[in-house]
Amino acid sequence: MRIENVYEAEGFIETVGFCSALTDARRPGPSLYVAVCGRRDAHMPRNVQKDPEANLAWTIKDELLRRGRLHYGKLRGGRSIFIRRNLLQYFNSVFGITRKQEPSVLTVPAQAILTVLRKEWEMSTRELRVASGVKDRQTFNKAIDELQRGFKVIPSEVVYKPVFTYIWSLAESRFPDELAAQVSREEALKEIARVYIKGAGMTLKGELARATGISNPEAGLGNWALVDEGFATRIAPGVYRLRELESN
Repeated sequence: MRIENVYEAEGFIETVGFCSALTDARRPGPSLYVAVCGRRDAHMPRNVQKDPEANLAWTIKDELLRRGRLHYGKLRGGRSIFIRRNLLQYFNSVFGITRKQEPSVLTVPAQAILTVLRKEWEMSTRELRVASGVKDRQTFNKAIDELQRGFKVIPSEVVYKPVFTYIWSLAESRFPDELAAQVSREEALKEIARVYIKGAGMTLKGELARATGISNPEAGLGNWALVDEGFATRIAPGVYRLRELESN
């Protein structure tokens, strides 16, 4: 498969469930960049600006973000991931922060940014830094990453002229039903593990954790739940295979 436009990219992500945006063959899990290249061994070049495949992947990433049919944001470990809508409830159960938890879990800069966005709904990076009072660039970037990890904020648009900037929006405004759904952590881990092994056929030790940002112990819990259900088989410590492949 080789992805050439945003519509094919949407179909690809709908099929695999979630995928990284610009990782290459050195990181496990589905990748938009690898799909654009159409090669499993694709490696991101150092000079990405002159590489046509890297440029196309970047352009498609921006178009996907604008269309808003998929969730896009940074998870634990700084991974920028697209997530299919019906999987959001599971990722939110694992990584999300409830409104009740916000005062004790979010940093002061993150709370300031979130307060502004709840009044304005969307703002550019520059406007949001001024309105929130978080004017230091590094502090702001850390707070925005924190809010993305907690499924509070998403980039809803990217603008290149007259200057490069993201437009930030509330995640709950774009995906209200998905983020309001109540799912147990155990079920969420199992369903995330399910969609991964269904696409990959097999998961090696530490692979699910590296692809999603879930901790290794919790990734193991998700995979073991699939074994208990008969959906997967444990063939070695940390190695699981889709059960239906065993008959082929």
